[in-house]
Amino acid sequence: MRRPLILALVVAFALTLTSSPAATTPPLLARQRVLMLGDSITQDGRYVTFFEYYVHRLAPGTRADLISIGLGSETISGLTEPGHAYPRPNGLDRLDRALGTIKPSVVFACYGMNDGIYHPSSPERLAAFSQGLDVLIAKVRAAGATLVLITPPLFDPLPIPQRIAPADATVYGYQQTFSGYDDVLAELGAAVRTRSGPDVQVIDLHTVMRAVLAERRRADPAFTFAPDGVHPGDLGHLLMARTIASGLGLSLPEATLEAELARIQADPLFPLVRDRRALRSEGWLAHIGYTRGETYRAQSVQATERIATRLQTEIEQMASGR
Repeated sequence: MRRPLILALVVAFALTLTSSPAATTPPLLARQRVLMLGDSITQDGRYVTFFEYYVHRLAPGTRADLISIGLGSETISGLTEPGHAYPRPNGLDRLDRALGTIKPSVVFACYGMNDGIYHPSSPERLAAFSQGLDVLIAKVRAAGATLVLITPPLFDPLPIPQRIAPADATVYGYQQTFSGYDDVLAELGAAVRTRSGPDVQVIDLHTVMRAVLAERRRADPAFTFAPDGVHPGDLGHLLMARTIASGLGLSLPEATLEAELARIQADPLFPLVRDRRALRSEGWLAHIGYTRGETYRAQSVQATERIATRLQTEIEQMASGR
């Protein structure tokens, strides 16, 4: 199959979302404890909430126990650009604690946005990211869990011309991002795709988002998924969630992204899922501990889990129609 046809199929999937809903339990998630790792986009949590909503609404028998502990500024490359306020946290530094404390059977990881440190491509930075991927895979494998790697979302320079640095600039970073940084993310995504294997599934988010953005821009040249170039808004997070859910075998309702967003936000199940996800993310992130300039660690997550358990009961009752 030629690449243009592949991209056409990707765009058709993401724009029309034509599969029919069905209560099919994703085998990977059935009654499993799931850990979700990533940077500020995962910490924002909207795509995680949308994804968890789909699992509850479309496959209420799945009973997946999902804990998301994304952390802003985090990498798995261990790199930090000059001028950053503090060394970027390395997700590998907290991975052993997360695996040992949460004891997941499935781990999702979405890294890359910060790993190129907003610079042009370089063999050294690609090697650091690739090495981080391999350590992540080895640690998750040693813990007896299945890993789902998600390629990074896209970077969009269009809405932030004041923060874009040309190819011959002498300084790069989050505030002076290389103009071709999305091509760097595509390169990192390609490195992720090569890690697919028997206990490592890859979901290619970047290719989908890039193709859909190009298609939307044909109708609206000012359209963007990320108003600040990096962090998606609601439609971007929804597209991320749908791409992940589809990659795991969930059948999704037919709708445009805008119509689907409105439907989900009007569903009384959604705020319950959102509030529980946010509560657990905040509680477990602090309990596992992290360093962002300073080190943070909470001794207990028991209070969080008591509230989360009550919310989960409400969610299950509403999802099953009881």
